[in-house]
Amino acid sequence: MTNTPADQAEKVSGVEVGERRISIPGMTEEGENLAAQTNQAAEHTHGGLGETKKLTSGIGSRANRHVGFDAAGFPEPNGREEEWRFTPLKKLAGVLTDTPGEAEAVDYQVTASDAVVVSSLSQGAAPRNSVLQPADRAAVLATKNVAEALHVKVPADVEVAEPIRVDVTGRGAGRRANSHIVLEAGTHATAVFVLEHRGSADFNGNVEVVVGDGAHVKVISLQRWDDDAVHVGQHDAEVGRDATYKHVAISLGGSVIRLNTNFRYAAEGAEAEMYGLYFADSGQHIEHRTFVDHNAPRNTSNVLYKGALQGESARTVWVGDVLIRKAAEGTDSYEKNQNLVLTDGARADSVPNLEIETGLIDGAGHASSTGRFDENHLFYLMARGIPEKEARQLVVRGFLNEIIQKIGVASIEDSLQDDLENELEIAGF
Repeated sequence: MTNTPADQAEKVSGVEVGERRISIPGMTEEGENLAAQTNQAAEHTHGGLGETKKLTSGIGSRANRHVGFDAAGFPEPNGREEEWRFTPLKKLAGVLTDTPGEAEAVDYQVTASDAVVVSSLSQGAAPRNSVLQPADRAAVLATKNVAEALHVKVPADVEVAEPIRVDVTGRGAGRRANSHIVLEAGTHATAVFVLEHRGSADFNGNVEVVVGDGAHVKVISLQRWDDDAVHVGQHDAEVGRDATYKHVAISLGGSVIRLNTNFRYAAEGAEAEMYGLYFADSGQHIEHRTFVDHNAPRNTSNVLYKGALQGESARTVWVGDVLIRKAAEGTDSYEKNQNLVLTDGARADSVPNLEIETGLIDGAGHASSTGRFDENHLFYLMARGIPEKEARQLVVRGFLNEIIQKIGVASIEDSLQDDLENELEIAGF
């Protein structure tokens, strides 16, 4: 990092602060220089995860997390693993068994203009599996047990004005469905993909997104399942040079929802964002995990997830990982999670993680907050003649509306406002 000249420096708590950057003790161009006892570990293997790779440092690093296409490398979890410790595994039994599932457990309907190419991809057919790397047992089983993946492609230089919709409808509670969808946007293409999930099933779905150089892509994933549905999934994207990518996850329905949403970069100059909104009622478990892999220089990322909870057994989980690798100089990254607890007994777990392997970055940070209503906000509204019930509704709507505005599709935004009204009615607001 650039040090401030001595004649311009002042010290705050022993750290030099100048007009340009802060010189942080222990942080160099090679990243954070941790003490030897915290940065090193005895040589070992991750036998319990099916790994044989030997690791000598950074044991907890996301860079060392096991990924692969061999189902044997992902044994059935027992709940003690870091990846599964928040998850109600008994409720996921139907999606963690190695089975092909039922051919007609879900129905797919694609709505797109004539410029969009809709086809299928067999195992080994590019670009299938060129982006998504299974990171848990559910993802590897979905990859293995889907013979033909749905492929939706926007050719290079094509701008699709209307959203491309993929509607997934479950045909019955407990019916197992494995799914693999490949969304592809060619060089300088522009498109909005909408994935909407309704009905009920035990749904295990992978989505991989190929964003070409200079392309502008938005993926909106709506989880509007019935109350008895189970949905686990992994969404991976690779963002090309000078491209923009936005992923928005909205989780409202279902008994258990667990989504891993990840992206990395193919080159420099890209902007990528992840946004999420969730509203959990009593008996629901909604879990979102995000991973931003800054594997190339001079890219930016932003992650913002917001959730509300109501009901004694409502449960939400957000785990956010950002890894800025040594090669990713000039990175600018930020992640934040905020939760609003509306009733007693609801629980929100929020775990932001940030790893930096180089000191030559433009910025990086993370934040997390979980709390009840701000009484000052309520007092302000009620002091202006707004009844308490309406004031509480306004606070919740204002809190979550920041995410809804990121969607950019008026029809979806309007319908989500209606969904929030229903959720607030359940809470008695």
